[in-house]
Amino acid sequence: MKYLLAYCIPLIAFLGVYFGGFWSYAGVVFTFGILPLLEILLPKNEKNYTDAEIESKLKNRFFDILLYLNVFIVYGFLFFVLQKVTTTTLSIPEIIGTVLSLGVVLGSNGINVAHELGHREKVGERILGKLLLIPSHYTHFFIEHNHGHHLHVSTPEDPSTAKYNQSLYAFWIQTVCGTYRKAWQIQNKLNQIENRSFFSLKNDMFWFTILQLSYLLFISYFYGSIGFVVALLAGIVGFLLLETINYIEHYGLKRNLLPSGRYERVSEKHSWNSNHILGRIMLYELTRHSDHHYKSQKKYQILEYHDTSPQMPFGYPTSMVLSLVPPLWFAVMNKRIPLEMKS
Repeated sequence: MKYLLAYCIPLIAFLGVYFGGFWSYAGVVFTFGILPLLEILLPKNEKNYTDAEIESKLKNRFFDILLYLNVFIVYGFLFFVLQKVTTTTLSIPEIIGTVLSLGVVLGSNGINVAHELGHREKVGERILGKLLLIPSHYTHFFIEHNHGHHLHVSTPEDPSTAKYNQSLYAFWIQTVCGTYRKAWQIQNKLNQIENRSFFSLKNDMFWFTILQLSYLLFISYFYGSIGFVVALLAGIVGFLLLETINYIEHYGLKRNLLPSGRYERVSEKHSWNSNHILGRIMLYELTRHSDHHYKSQKKYQILEYHDTSPQMPFGYPTSMVLSLVPPLWFAVMNKRIPLEMKS
């Protein structure tokens, strides 16, 4: 039941936009103000699960339903916002607060949940994951993350891995451009291997492009230029939040090159882990990222803690705020990177 708390972010963002005024910033203030403070005050939980607990959690469909509901939450909030900004006279500060709050929901309950569903084997779950990526203009993430990032993580070949002493802002440019370019490279390679036409139904990147353009044209047609700008900017906020999480997940870590010319296998050492309980709940255990990369098919409810993983001093929400100030981030994190893994 604790994962019901993950709905706090969209609920507070909705209430803030509903009441308007300075309340329109409620989603942002809660996520990056109140949550970090609570994370510092609340204890960490390093407990892992027994075999019986794992079996029970895997059989319980409630964990999956909690993810599916985010499709209705994300799209419901999106169209509520579009309706409000196009039928109500809002001040510029209110519009900015509304865009930011919507962007936070698109990142936390959209892309984050899409990431979890994108690793599932069931076609229906993967489709739901793709639907959650559309409002953030990031459908290519599905291809690059599963076929690129998990293969090349913590190597120079991975645009989603932040280098040692690389600022968040430099990383944004690297990863936003790099992941899109790499997604097309991966797709073209898959097309060649399976001898597909560019217009094949299995050419995901082609159809993702059509979907993304159709989404924005739909918004523009029904909600006008204001709706288009709000949807466009909120989506950008959403994917920048994703890339900020990518930044803190692998910052400064590298896999060593073996004499064979290959990189060592991905292990629990190549991602930053956080056991801060609130961040774990709000992000559906994404903060136990070390175990996710170690065994990428594990569902979120059974991800575990490894004491060999590099540990973050704060939870993910707090770390995201810290990363916005590069000198402060470097001062806190650089000394925590194991010398043999420093990129």
